[in-house]
Amino acid sequence: MNMYNPQSVHADDFINHDEILESLQEASRESGNRARVLEILEKAAKCKGLTHREAAILMDCNDPEIEERIYNLAAEIKQKFYGNRIVLFAPLYLSNYCVNGCVYCPYHLKNKTIPRKKLTQEEIEAEVRALIRIGHKRLAVESGEHPVYNPLEYILDSIKTIYSVNEGGNSIRRVNVNIAATDVESYRKLKAAGIGTYILFQETYNKEQYQILHPTGPKSNYDWHTEAMDRAQEGGCDDVGVGVLFGLNNYRYELVGLLMHAEHLEARFGVGPHTISVPRICPAEDISTEDFPDALPDPIFRKLVAVLRVAVPYTGMIISTRESPRMREQLLHCGISQISGGSRTSVGGYTTEERHDETSQFDVSDTRTLDEVVRWLLQNDHIPSFCTACYREGRTGDRFMSLCKSGKISLCCTPNALMTLKEYLMDYASPATREVGEALIARSITDIPEGRTREITEQRLKAIEGGARDFRF
Repeated sequence: MNMYNPQSVHADDFINHDEILESLQEASRESGNRARVLEILEKAAKCKGLTHREAAILMDCNDPEIEERIYNLAAEIKQKFYGNRIVLFAPLYLSNYCVNGCVYCPYHLKNKTIPRKKLTQEEIEAEVRALIRIGHKRLAVESGEHPVYNPLEYILDSIKTIYSVNEGGNSIRRVNVNIAATDVESYRKLKAAGIGTYILFQETYNKEQYQILHPTGPKSNYDWHTEAMDRAQEGGCDDVGVGVLFGLNNYRYELVGLLMHAEHLEARFGVGPHTISVPRICPAEDISTEDFPDALPDPIFRKLVAVLRVAVPYTGMIISTRESPRMREQLLHCGISQISGGSRTSVGGYTTEERHDETSQFDVSDTRTLDEVVRWLLQNDHIPSFCTACYREGRTGDRFMSLCKSGKISLCCTPNALMTLKEYLMDYASPATREVGEALIARSITDIPEGRTREITEQRLKAIEGGARDFRF
């Protein structure tokens, strides 16, 4: 019996296996019904989102004309809510000690060939200084799960260290955290430490497959892991980021499960996920993609991103350096609004010349420097944004989403993006990047409606040239 209940506190109710199967069966029946598909596209064009069943139908539709309309609509929706801004961040790996047995991750407990490493607070400070020196303002802290080597106190101390570093008058302004599921009191402590978004990937929503992929360790508890975002919200972390690792299971199943999770958070807490990440399984130490028959080819992955964008128009969507520059460029036109740049996925990677070592969690496909990524975005008429204003001004959770849904958030976002880009150009950019960046700023000022906001933005941009920093709307 289908016991689907998006408001339930139990994982098996809001990620209901029978409901997912029924949704996929309906998608198979209805995807060839052109009238039904056009009706769904018409609804999506109103920018109010789609249900998981409607999104599944779009994903299953193989009509080339319909697919092109999905891509165009995804681009239009992304432009409406996020404009041409692309937020930049970098991952910071603290430790690869882990007690879990995840078969797709080289940090798994049984891997005896990978060197284990945990950064000291002094080493974290050095990593942060290196990140600030190339221009980053926003980090995503990553760590394996280990009660002895990586207790919550270590994570909290690390966050404090990160925020304390000042390098040449600049600092990290937002620390997002991607660590293992924990309890409500621990989430309260993370919130009090000043985290931005709490990130946790489900990996797969298929409970049977989840248990095969996570045979041992605390992460093997499907319910504890799946209900983590509820506990995070209860602990005050009102910006949460979800995602799956595509390729571990059938992508259609994962699409429906991911959207059901978003619907659950909306139903129970009044706000869906702040971000959705879309990583794909990729090669790494001790891991081969040949072992995963559900690994996604590029065309399906691109369509998946576009369908997610039209289904959840207000949510930030993230792509990492797992993807190649060519694929990342395609996905920017399908709805991606945040990317990593100049990333290292190894523990201590920013203070070494090596782009990849044996402590890396996965292979980086986009090996360009941050400056090269920024210049590439500028040349494609995107505004590289280092903005962290909403988090620091208290525009989080339902306050952010209400502004986003109303379209008013752009009154803050465009000026903040331009000001943080100006900071980057003045402090870090190569001459070639600065030239193209200044030209884009001059063009983009006209996108701000005439009036006080544009006037203040122009004044602040001039002040940044004179050495002022950290203005924000």
